[in-house]
Amino acid sequence: MGNLFIGLMSGTSLDGVDGVLVDFSDGRMHVLAFESQPFTTEAKAELLALNTPGNNELHRAALSANALAVLYSDVVGQLMVSAGTRAHQVRAIGAHGQTVRHRPGAFDGIGYTLQLNNPALLAELTGITVVADFRSRDVAAGGQGAPLVPAFHQQVFGSAGEAVAVLNIGGISNLSLLGAQILGFDCGPGNALMDHWCQLHTGQPYDANGAWAASGTVHPGLLTALLDEPYLANAPPKSTGRDLFNPPWLASKLQGFAGLNPVDVQATLTELTAKAISISTTSYGKDSKLLIVCGGGALNGYLMQRLQALLPSVQVQSSTAYGLPPLQVEASAFAWLARQTVLGLPGNLASVTGARGERVLGAIYPA
Repeated sequence: MGNLFIGLMSGTSLDGVDGVLVDFSDGRMHVLAFESQPFTTEAKAELLALNTPGNNELHRAALSANALAVLYSDVVGQLMVSAGTRAHQVRAIGAHGQTVRHRPGAFDGIGYTLQLNNPALLAELTGITVVADFRSRDVAAGGQGAPLVPAFHQQVFGSAGEAVAVLNIGGISNLSLLGAQILGFDCGPGNALMDHWCQLHTGQPYDANGAWAASGTVHPGLLTALLDEPYLANAPPKSTGRDLFNPPWLASKLQGFAGLNPVDVQATLTELTAKAISISTTSYGKDSKLLIVCGGGALNGYLMQRLQALLPSVQVQSSTAYGLPPLQVEASAFAWLARQTVLGLPGNLASVTGARGERVLGAIYPA
C-alpha cells in the first residue's frame, strides 16, 4: 500500500482551504508539500450564510459543496505539481469538508454534525480515493464528533512522561491536553468573532498580527458580559461552533455598550479568546508547562502575547518550533485520519469526545 496521503482542511475561520501531501513511509510523518487557496468573497459569504437557517438552503448547500470539491481538487493538483507526484501514487485524500452546523446530542438525543462536501466529485476530479465525513460516526456513538485532532497531536507533539498542551486557534479554539490521559475540547471562540468585527469596521478579513486590537483598550464590563456564556463553564467533553459564537450572539452581548469605540471592542474580543483559552488550560491542564499553538491564531502576535501574559507558568510557543508550521497542522491531521480509516484503525479518542468507544471514522469513496 502507498504511504502518500493528502489532507485537506477548510475550517470555521472560513479563510480558505489548506492542503498537505504527507509521506508516512517510515512510520513518521513528513510533509512533502503545502498549498493554500483562499475562498472567493462570494463563496465565503455563502458558506457563512449557510451556518444559519435561510431560504432554499438545501439547494444552496449542494451547490456550495460542489464548489468546495472543485476548490479541493485545485489544491490537490497544486500539491502534486509541487511534489512531482502523480495521482496513482497517492493512497487517499482526507477531505474534512466545511462545517455549517454542529449540534451533537441535541434535539433528539443524537443530534448531528454537517460538513458540506462532495467527496464523490472530488474522487472523480482527482482520480484518487477520498475519505470524508469523519465526524458522524463519533456522533453516532454518542460522542461530540469533535475535536478529532488530539489523537494526531499525541502522535506528533506528545512527549513521554511530560504533560503538553496543544492549542488550535481557528474560528473556534480547541485544546488538546496530552499526558497519562488525553483530553480535548473546544475552549470557545478563536478567530471567528475577531475576524467578523474586523471585517465590519475596517474592511479587512482579519486583524493582521492583532495590531488593531493592540491599539485598543479592553472594556472590563463588556469582557464580563462576553464571559457570561454557559458553554464556557461547561465541563468537557464539549464542542461548539458558529452555531453559538456568531454575529447575532455578539450583537446580543453588545446591547448596553452602544457607545464603545470599535477598536476597544476588538481588544475585548481578543481578550475573550485569550481568557477562554487560559481558563481552560489552567482548569484542565494544570500539569502542562508547554502550550504549542497552531492554526491561524498562532500568527496573531498580540493574541500570543496575551496568552503568555495570562499563563505565566506555561511556555507558549508556535508549532513551527516543533517541526510543523501552524497552517499545516490541521490539514496534516486529516491526512493522518484518512490513513487511519484506510488501515481500519480508530481515529477518535473516547476520553476526548465522550463516545462509547474508539471507532473507525469516515466514509471511503474509491478512485
